[in-house]
Amino acid sequence: MDYRPTGVCSQLIRVELDGDTIKNVEFIGGCNGNTKGISSLVKGMNVQDAISRMEGITCGYKTTSCPDQLAKALKIAAGQQN
Repeated sequence: MDYRPTGVCSQLIRVELDGDTIKNVEFIGGCNGNTKGISSLVKGMNVQDAISRMEGITCGYKTTSCPDQLAKALKIAAGQQN
């Protein structure tokens, strides 16, 4: 599933789930090292656990962040599979 984030530097988040487990996440744009790190950390994680850890994280003065946007993408992806 492709998700277009808002309010952050990344332009696209690609999410692939295997049931309720995160199979793969790819960020297009954004802070390269940070987004690669986030993707690596959440791989194999339960979707709801990842959402609860990342939802609401902000970046500087922004009201959102790449992790927060990933949480939104995961919510949508998980809803599409049900």
